[in-house]
Amino acid sequence: MALADPAGCAKGGEDNNPFPDIIELNVGGQVYITRHPTLVSVPGSLLWEMFTQKNVRSLARDSKGRFFVDRDGFLFRYILDYMRDRQLVLPEHFPERGRLQREAEYFMLPELVKLLAPKLSEQNSLGDDPCQSDPEELSPGADAARSLTAAAMPGAVSGGASAEGRRAGFITIGYRGSYTLGRDSQTDAKFRRVARIMVCGKTSLAKEVFGDTLNESRDPDRPPERYTSRYYLKFTFLEQAFDKLADAGFHMVACNSTGTCAFAHEQTDDRIWTSYTEYVFYRE
Repeated sequence: MALADPAGCAKGGEDNNPFPDIIELNVGGQVYITRHPTLVSVPGSLLWEMFTQKNVRSLARDSKGRFFVDRDGFLFRYILDYMRDRQLVLPEHFPERGRLQREAEYFMLPELVKLLAPKLSEQNSLGDDPCQSDPEELSPGADAARSLTAAAMPGAVSGGASAEGRRAGFITIGYRGSYTLGRDSQTDAKFRRVARIMVCGKTSLAKEVFGDTLNESRDPDRPPERYTSRYYLKFTFLEQAFDKLADAGFHMVACNSTGTCAFAHEQTDDRIWTSYTEYVFYRE
């Protein structure tokens, strides 16, 4: 039995074009569906070279027959948008400009590289620096405030990366937990392992403290100077989170917890307690 071509919804076009008009791409695990003319709209680009050749079988495919490109699947959306209308439109405070410029170089799009390079220089690598100054620090009185602080605390404000990396701010971590408390275990309540530790705070501070252990998959486009409550940690030990915060100069200033109770079994007195706890940390 002959299998249908899974790479598109239409067969090869005119002039003996071996590619379908509609093409499915798997770029780094992200699936994109676009038209063949879009992929070959920039002569000399890598995609143009891939999808103008006659030997279709030489191109890599995934298990479902989609053409596979081993690059950043998230950033490819901007590559594809540019190839559609030759315009660069990015979100405000886009945090991946430097990486997108690298992707543009890989896909051999020199005009897109030029569009990205000036902005990278003008904004002093905005988005690539995880610990930038707060918007309010750019106000006319910012320099005066720094001078007063330096006079009151000599050495507290020093130029360079160290000053930027020690900015004041709050980070809140929270978790949900549950445990069973019964008549025979009132003095030895056994807590369950924390399933997930949530992080709330400014994106740049969270990335500075937790680094690669911070899971950003639920809010990947968050600008560095915005706040988020959607991040969580890749580990599940509170002490490890506390250690990282302490090493970064934070100290705990508040803690709160709420809980609910329900009977575990109708025939016993065992109860299941579910709680949500938050710890607020601050760095001067």
